[in-house]
Amino acid sequence: MLRNKPRAEVMKSRIPGRTLAVAACILTLLFSVGCRYDMQDQPRYKQYKSSEFFGDGKAMQDPPDGTVARGQLQENKALYTGKKEGVDINAPVESTTDAKGNTIVATFPNDVEELPLPLTKELLERGEQRYRVFCIVCHGPVGKGDGMVVRRGYPQPTTYHDDRLRNAPVGHFFDVITNGWGKMNGYSSQIPVADRWAIVAYIRALQASQNPNPKSVTAGDTPGANETKTDGNQESTNTEPAANGGAK
Repeated sequence: MLRNKPRAEVMKSRIPGRTLAVAACILTLLFSVGCRYDMQDQPRYKQYKSSEFFGDGKAMQDPPDGTVARGQLQENKALYTGKKEGVDINAPVESTTDAKGNTIVATFPNDVEELPLPLTKELLERGEQRYRVFCIVCHGPVGKGDGMVVRRGYPQPTTYHDDRLRNAPVGHFFDVITNGWGKMNGYSSQIPVADRWAIVAYIRALQASQNPNPKSVTAGDTPGANETKTDGNQESTNTEPAANGGAK
């Protein structure tokens, strides 16, 4: 009987059983680890690789026509493009020049003339902050085209304070920021839509601050010039010059 055997022989008889149990556990663990199949390790195609599954031979398929990513539906054309609804996209930009050949008036028939966002103090402050990040290096502190890179030899941009840009609609500035103009690259990938409009609003503020005739900057009439006042039963016409230089 087992109880009559020496202890050494009893331990020796138990070792093979324990060894087999441990080995079985190790093999089970190794087998289970080897069969682990996470989603990150699943068979898949890489971008731009060829595939025989699709008829066009491409692994990465284009989305169907008209597909819009969730949250990316841009229904407000004025907000996202600065353009008017139902206009001729091929309408040319018309301009008038003076005797020296300088453009004094330019019309942009497709561009909106009013901000599609409420004009608030917060919007202007945001526009100033973004202007100092992205625009001041070329256009200068007040938009005269005398930024630091211009002083170092880069081409000078047009001042915001000539007649052509004073009378340009706000949609033109948004279009330039978005798509670029001349030697200026577009900033659509760096500046979100709302921040682009904030910069446009701040450019208008710069024009008003440097312009002796603010009536040429704002869309509506500027109060203070040629207004009719009523004082009791007596009417009089105010011919005093408006603020910042007077009406012309």
